[in-house]
Amino acid sequence: MAWKSAWEKDLPRGWHRELPRLPALTALRAFEAAARHESFSRAATELFVTHGAVSHQIRALEEELGMPLFERHGKRVALTPSGRLYAERVRDALLQIADATRALQAGNRDKRLTISTMPSFAARWLTPRIGSFIERHPELDVELLSSNTLVNFAHEEVDIALRMGSGDYPGLYVERLLDDVFFPVCSPGFNGGRLPERPQDMAGLPLLRGEGDPWKPWFEAAGLDWPEPRKGLLLEDSSLLLQAASEGQGIALIRSSLAYNDLLAGRVVRLFDVSIPCPWLLYFVCAPGSLNLPKVQAFRGWLLPEIERFREVLAQWE
Repeated sequence: MAWKSAWEKDLPRGWHRELPRLPALTALRAFEAAARHESFSRAATELFVTHGAVSHQIRALEEELGMPLFERHGKRVALTPSGRLYAERVRDALLQIADATRALQAGNRDKRLTISTMPSFAARWLTPRIGSFIERHPELDVELLSSNTLVNFAHEEVDIALRMGSGDYPGLYVERLLDDVFFPVCSPGFNGGRLPERPQDMAGLPLLRGEGDPWKPWFEAAGLDWPEPRKGLLLEDSSLLLQAASEGQGIALIRSSLAYNDLLAGRVVRLFDVSIPCPWLLYFVCAPGSLNLPKVQAFRGWLLPEIERFREVLAQWE
């Protein structure tokens, strides 16, 4: 009988069997996110890639499998019965990989900093800046989670949440970071370059709608007795709303903190000298017991000066 090492004797049955060819992990991640959201755009925002990249990955996966996973109805998508079954199994498999990874990293938990924030804030503000924090703290592994869902610190391995809201988070450490304002923006080439010069000139032009960001308060501040728009493109995520405006789809009412980079780059322009306060503020949130952890203090110490510098820049838009 062939000699086997003690390590080999402990291996599960079938360990040496070669795995069959598997789809690319990037394609499976794109499919899982798109299936969960039933939206390629939301999946793209979550994964920090373009809508086209998600669509391409899923097309390639469908070709490899030889069957459609989504039914496409214009810009809307819905899982096919086969796609729904596959999504459940793929998600289970990815969760097992994630669980195995977390278990392996558990002994190194102090070196991993996990931050949760909204997709729009992650894409437009935090991601372009966080490189300087990583350079300053190479000893930390930074994980950035983008989600509109509030964090349950008791059950999720999240160290810090950066949230837009009322600040009413009982039982947690809450620190107010940033106030904000809304104002309308559009592409410089919108409407053939014939941009409205007065608020009333927007009559008849497409107004992009954001879920939870009504136009009515801004209309009132601008002296317009107009009802809330009920037609036109409705976008759940503010980052997608800004992208639609930059591509000439209409006029968007957007927060200055999100629009800042696009304004500087000339992708959008501000319309009119009328703004309204944002009813939600940006907060730093963590479990009270985590506040004094060195990694949390390191991030907070980097974040507060960044926010202060940004606040000074934003003052010009108010």
